[in-house]
Amino acid sequence: MSDNTAISARGISLTFETNDGPVHALKDVDLDIERGDFVSFIGPSGCGKTTFLRVIADLEKPTAGEISVNGLDPEAARMNRAYGYVFQSAGLFPWRTIAGNIKLPLEIMGYSQEEQEERVQAALSLVELDDFGGKFPWQLSGGMQQRASIARALSFDADILLMDEPFGALDEIVRDHLNEQLLALWRRTKKTIGFVTHSIPEAVYLSTKIVVMSPRPGRITEVIESTLPDERPLDIRDTPEFMALSHRVREGLRGGHQDG
Repeated sequence: MSDNTAISARGISLTFETNDGPVHALKDVDLDIERGDFVSFIGPSGCGKTTFLRVIADLEKPTAGEISVNGLDPEAARMNRAYGYVFQSAGLFPWRTIAGNIKLPLEIMGYSQEEQEERVQAALSLVELDDFGGKFPWQLSGGMQQRASIARALSFDADILLMDEPFGALDEIVRDHLNEQLLALWRRTKKTIGFVTHSIPEAVYLSTKIVVMSPRPGRITEVIESTLPDERPLDIRDTPEFMALSHRVREGLRGGHQDG
């Protein structure tokens, strides 16, 4: 593991015990994510994409293997505020304004009132919601609510951003717009991002690396390095290079199904 490694996993396996018997969610997962990488996890439903993200975040404990986050075990990394986590739904409290929602982790962490205000404004600017801090979640569209959720995860300036299908419930036009904004935000902040998706175009458009996972038990079958430039207008998706990369991911998914 190099000094530039943000997340390192070796032999990670996770088995859930259920009333119907054990469920093998992950098996022998090895992966290194470098600082500043944008890594997408893609695979069929139930392949362990979200489970692996939750292991990184110390929301699940592996039954075998070792994982480090910024050189620490996941629990220590969580206590050290190493990452922000964005869930599938925005999860905003309806009785709090957008600024109030973004402020919540800062309140819990004990930041001064002045620093809370500064960080909330900075986070709102990052996601282009400067004028919406005083609104309530129900006054915002679904896409804007997700941007607020990202702002909340960014408010304490963690090095790592973990995102579990944050745009999966949104329509294609809104999703495209948020993909563009997220890519611009990543270029500005150089955060390390782990991103779960079911969408091949989304994974190819956003990522520096695409991690292809097999059906349960979840294994990494391929890690595909992107050949696309950091600057990616939406119409890059019409280029032969983008289509070739998408084809390679699709073939990787097919291969994983056959191996599984």
